Amino acid sequence: MRRLLIELATTVLVAFPFMAAQADGTESKPELGAEIEQADRVVVIKSQRRLYLMRDGETLREMDVALGLAPEGHKTRSGDSRTPEGVYMLDIRNPDSDFFLSMHVSYPNESDIARAAMLGVDPGGAIMIHGLPNEMRYEESSYRGWDWTDGCIAVSNADMVDIWLMTPDMTPIEILP
Repeated sequence: MRRLLIELATTVLVAFPFMAAQADGTESKPELGAEIEQADRVVVIKSQRRLYLMRDGETLREMDVALGLAPEGHKTRSGDSRTPEGVYMLDIRNPDSDFFLSMHVSYPNESDIARAAMLGVDPGGAIMIHGLPNEMRYEESSYRGWDWTDGCIAVSNADMVDIWLMTPDMTPIEILP
């Protein structure tokens, strides 16, 4: 069923792509069947709780995010509930995760591993961008406006479809404080 929903969303978004906001605040409607713009970079600003899909320095889309339960500071160890900071890659897609779609963030990198080794701790891993839980504990609206992940970056399911379709494999992601 999940694969069918993903395929349906992909078909609909290719047939009816995003409405682009213009500088004057109006929206333009792309041609039917137009290709979906591809981001060349993702930027997350933790303090703003915002994610930006970028192409050639221009913002294609921006969206609200939820972070780890302890959002301030860089992730240093497994179980600290922090979202890492730094430059990583979106390297693996998982359409069958416990959340609506997920894309792996390549944390930990070499410096994260070295830092954890100096501290004598496990750096952790399994940091993802994902949608809402497939089995929600709360109503969908309850997930907005607070940090609820174990260190991941969570977005709405609709925003997750956009990220999934607009970011090719190995897109860089920069996570800023």
